[in-house]
Amino acid sequence: MQREELVRYLDDYLKIAEIKDYGPQGLQIEGRADVQRIIGMVDAHQPCVDAALARGVDLVLVHHGVFWGEARKLSGSFGKLIRTYMDADLNLYAAHLALDAHPEVGNNAELARRLGLTVHDWWGKVNGVPLAPLAESSELLTVETLVQRYEETVGPVKLVLAHGPNQIRRVGILSGFGARQIDEAAALGCDAFITGETSHAQYYDALNAGINVIYGGHYTSETVGVQALGRHLSEKFGLDFEFIDLPTGL
Repeated sequence: MQREELVRYLDDYLKIAEIKDYGPQGLQIEGRADVQRIIGMVDAHQPCVDAALARGVDLVLVHHGVFWGEARKLSGSFGKLIRTYMDADLNLYAAHLALDAHPEVGNNAELARRLGLTVHDWWGKVNGVPLAPLAESSELLTVETLVQRYEETVGPVKLVLAHGPNQIRRVGILSGFGARQIDEAAALGCDAFITGETSHAQYYDALNAGINVIYGGHYTSETVGVQALGRHLSEKFGLDFEFIDLPTGL
């Protein structure tokens, strides 16, 4: 498949141009024109690109790309990283907030699907775009059951703050660092809130709000969107896709 055709499709499907992010998204590094094999990962840094090259790849598809905020000099470890992509003629495509927000293959929609929850609405706006599903279970769940589902279908849970009701039906989901949205989730009537990571500053938010919070890990909570997008591309275009799991422990 020609790179330009694939990039046009991804840009449109993910609405890259419509979602303001913290750096340029979409095709961040242009490589070879023909794309047959795609490697998906959460991140794009040196161990990630090295692992991709060891498997033979035409395009690396990631959630966290290499460009954020102000322009950086191509020197030091960052310069080495960019040279690795360029020397290998390797394409890098990144989708950050666009992949969080996507209603079909996004991190948060996919988390809801894997947990057996039905999405009824969206909230948690970042740069004006709602990223977080408001989801419900068809049956009452316990915190323990929700944690078990997460660990069976996504990965290990980092921390559980069981400060809410024993029976759970409404769940808010926001992958990555969503701890600042605890109060908003509680105001929406969520019995539980699932996100990636936290800090000490948010510890009492869950306690004061009376809500159960499950921290599934920043990395782990954002593995699912790239996997879902890769499966979509494989099914639609017959491209070879593989996800490489390189956990950061965070």
